[in-house]
Amino acid sequence: MIPNNLSAIGTAMANHLWQSTLFAALVGVLTLALRKNRAQVRYRLWLAASVKFLIPFSLLISLGGHLARARGSISVQNGLYWAVEEVGQPFLTKTPPVVAPSASSLWNSHLLSLLPLALAVLWLCGFIAALALWWLRWQRVAGAVRAAVPALRGREVDALRQVEHIAGVSKPTPLLFTQDSLEPGIFGIVRPVLLWPVGISGHFGDAHLRAILAHEIWHVRRRDNLAAAMHMCVESIFWFHPLVWWLGTRLVEEREHACDEEVLQMANQPQVYAESILKTCEFCLESPLACVSGVTGSDLKKRIVRIMSEGAASSLDCRKKILLIAAGLVAVTAPVAFGLLHAGPNQSELQAGDTLAKLPLFEVASIKPSKSGEPGTRLMTSPDGFSASNAPLREVIRLAYQVQEFQMSGAPPWINSERYDIEAKVDSSAVEAFRQLDQEQHRLMLQRLLADRFQLKTHWETKELPIYALVIGKNGPKLHEAKPGDTYPGGIAGPDGVGRPGLMRMGPGGLTGQGLTMESIARLLSQQLGQTVTDKTGLRGLYDVNLHWTPDNGPLSMMGPDSKPTPDPSEPSLFTVIQEQLGLKLESQKGPVEVLVVDHVEKPSPN
Repeated sequence: MIPNNLSAIGTAMANHLWQSTLFAALVGVLTLALRKNRAQVRYRLWLAASVKFLIPFSLLISLGGHLARARGSISVQNGLYWAVEEVGQPFLTKTPPVVAPSASSLWNSHLLSLLPLALAVLWLCGFIAALALWWLRWQRVAGAVRAAVPALRGREVDALRQVEHIAGVSKPTPLLFTQDSLEPGIFGIVRPVLLWPVGISGHFGDAHLRAILAHEIWHVRRRDNLAAAMHMCVESIFWFHPLVWWLGTRLVEEREHACDEEVLQMANQPQVYAESILKTCEFCLESPLACVSGVTGSDLKKRIVRIMSEGAASSLDCRKKILLIAAGLVAVTAPVAFGLLHAGPNQSELQAGDTLAKLPLFEVASIKPSKSGEPGTRLMTSPDGFSASNAPLREVIRLAYQVQEFQMSGAPPWINSERYDIEAKVDSSAVEAFRQLDQEQHRLMLQRLLADRFQLKTHWETKELPIYALVIGKNGPKLHEAKPGDTYPGGIAGPDGVGRPGLMRMGPGGLTGQGLTMESIARLLSQQLGQTVTDKTGLRGLYDVNLHWTPDNGPLSMMGPDSKPTPDPSEPSLFTVIQEQLGLKLESQKGPVEVLVVDHVEKPSPN
């Protein structure tokens, strides 16, 4: 089956691609505005567009979100998972019965679900092929470097040192003579060397020789090989995007144009420099390699015409400098600002706050340290409020925010060790209104109580954690579809003694439920396994379950003294029961999990 996070990765990648494409388009507009200025400026802009493919805007947006959270945490959030059920209290699920999908629709859904995996495999094949191509090219030139002979003296060395002095390069570049028919070029990033074909110097006069050497030295000074290597990474990762290959052409063109401008500024005659490039082309039989900064790159005819006809490029005036600075600031600050705004109260949070304001208050809330010394914990919603006995604060928080043990972080140790008895009651005039509230509204009231009495402040973070995916087994599902009036031996019923959809009872080693959705079953399994279980079955019906297994040492739900059923050591494991009785399977994966971070909490003051 497919890893759970492939879909999320695909969505993030799509967002990153359109953002990077838009960024490159805006860079293209800027380069048009600067077409009469120095090529170095346009080169840097195109390089920024290339590097943008390696830096998602989401990083800057995340930074803005962290800055926003540093200003203050939101203490009331909607939970995403169930962790603690109201023990012994049947609850009503408001999901209406839905007709289960046919076998053909399940098969089509299964094939469609394989599409992200197929695309991932296709991308990996292209990525490996691109890397292999670059590696072969690199190895070819590296072999020529290993076979080359260092030049310690001579006409070429003297001219090279003279050019380095004029260009302001303090560290001498090694000159290596090679027997290969490669063009003169700079190879290497950290310790670049100049490969010089044996015999080419005889085609050059002294002025031609200095012009070619000057061109190569400017490649060293500008660190063009480092930039080329960065774009190689972009092309390898995003090999499927035509824009990155077009960007590579623009980078080579502006890189060579920028070096041409620097060579001409060193008092080299345009005619002599153009002749030196043509003589190099006559001597070399092959085109330049992408991993070497040579002299004959870009459109040769276009370069010669530009060298001979164009004068010195103009520098940036004040207006264009302001334009570039403003564009750079917008590119960096806009995502951060978006993160700041996005981290503020969103629509669902505003609705939650509005809902909370309309809910009744707990007029009386007694919170006392528990002195019973009993091992058990009981949490429940009564007709007129909420009560807890011998409960660690962590379990109350888990109930209020619908999180499991592994979904909490940042809390002090005392919320596990110190236990409390809590009695929270609404006013007598609000009892009827309280009874009409659903579970989510009850949890919002409990969150407000925790914020008032324990000064609890929290926020949510998304982390990559191990999860289980609940999928259909190879032999198909064996689920019992819920029917009106069905029940199990020793089953469950509502307060009126009548069974109905959504009723369940769960304890260590047992789960009995009627009319449960697959999402509900996944949440209940999450509670037993202490790890998020996501529903990947595609089933949308209501089902009856009656499972018994041998519990392990993993996390168990909070159960009161009347919890049922009692586990039987002879029962199989939970994983085996799911496969044999439900025809389903739990697959270990990794995926994004919402984690509740406790920013601040205090011990309650005495009543």
